[in-house]
Amino acid sequence: MNRRTAIRRLATFFLTTASLAQAQQPGKMFRIGFLDPSDASSSAVLLKAFWEEIRRLGWVEGKNMSVEYRFAEEKMDRLPELAADLVRRKVDVIVCASTSAALGTKGATTTIPIVMTNSSDPVGTGLVASLARPGGNVTGMSGLSVDLNTKRLEVLKDAVPKLARVGLLRMRSAVGVAEERQLKELRPAAAALKLKLEEIKTNLDPKSLESAFQSAKQKQVGGIMTFARPLFAERKRIVEFAVKYRLPAIYFQKEFVDEGGLMSYGIDSADNLRRAAVFVDKILKGAKPADLPVEQAMRFEFIISLKAAKQIGHTIPYELLARANRVIK
Repeated sequence: MNRRTAIRRLATFFLTTASLAQAQQPGKMFRIGFLDPSDASSSAVLLKAFWEEIRRLGWVEGKNMSVEYRFAEEKMDRLPELAADLVRRKVDVIVCASTSAALGTKGATTTIPIVMTNSSDPVGTGLVASLARPGGNVTGMSGLSVDLNTKRLEVLKDAVPKLARVGLLRMRSAVGVAEERQLKELRPAAAALKLKLEEIKTNLDPKSLESAFQSAKQKQVGGIMTFARPLFAERKRIVEFAVKYRLPAIYFQKEFVDEGGLMSYGIDSADNLRRAAVFVDKILKGAKPADLPVEQAMRFEFIISLKAAKQIGHTIPYELLARANRVIK
C-alpha cells in the first residue's frame, strides 16, 4: 500500500466514523407551545389537520419535539398569564389559535417566535407591521374574519328573503380588539342591507344559551349569526337551540354544519392550520418570523344542509343552492 492510498483510506475512515457518531447523537428536542382561548375537546377536530402536517414535515412528538398545551377554557383574561407561562418554559415557538391569544403572547415576549393560525386582522390589531413584512416576532395566517362577517350577513339575507332582524350571538365577557373591529364593520354593513342587528350577549352554558335564543325570538329575529371567533366551543348546543327555536343560522365554521347546522361560510380552517404548520417547520429550521410574510386564507367554503333546512321548515332559494360548494341532503 503506498503512502497516498493509506492517507486516503485513513481519511475515509475518520470521515465515516465522524458521520456515524454524529448520526448517533440525539438531536435537539424542540418545544412547541400551543395557546388556545377555547378548550381541548372543542379544538381537537381542527388541530388534527395541524398535527398531520407537522408529522408529514418530519416532526414526531417524543422524538424531536414536544408540545406544551395551554387552554384558556373561554376565560379571555387568562390568555396573558398562560402566554407568560409558556415563555417561562422557554419554548421554541408559540402557536396561537386566535387574535386574542396572539396579542396576549406578543405582550409576554418579543423574542420567541409566534405563529398565528387564524388572525382576523393582524395589521389592524398591531400584531404585525404589514403582511409582506411582519417585522418583530409574529407571523402566520390571516383569516379575513372582518370581511367574511359582512359576506355571511349577505348570504343570510339571500337565504331568508324577508329577513329584517338578525341576532348576533356575542360572549357576555369583555369584547377583545378583534371583536371590536368585527363589530365596527358589521354594524354599518347591516344598515346598508337594511337589516336591524340585534346584539345578544350570552355565556356558553345551556341556561344562558337558551335564554339568548328566547331573547332572539322575543325580538322577532329572523336569523342568527355567531361571532367569527373560536370561543363558541359548544357548537352542538348552539345548533340544537337554533333548530328548537326554528331560526335560520349561518356559522363561521363548517364544523357547525357537521353538528347539524343550516349553513356555514368561511375559510377552510383545516387548510389554514396546515399552512400554519409549515410556518412552524420553517421557524424550527432557523427562519425568522420577520422574514416570513403573513399569508391570507386562500380557500373558502360555503356549505348548506337541506336536512337542517327541513328540520326548521325553511326553504333555501335555488339560486343560493347553486352558489354553494357543498349541499348536504
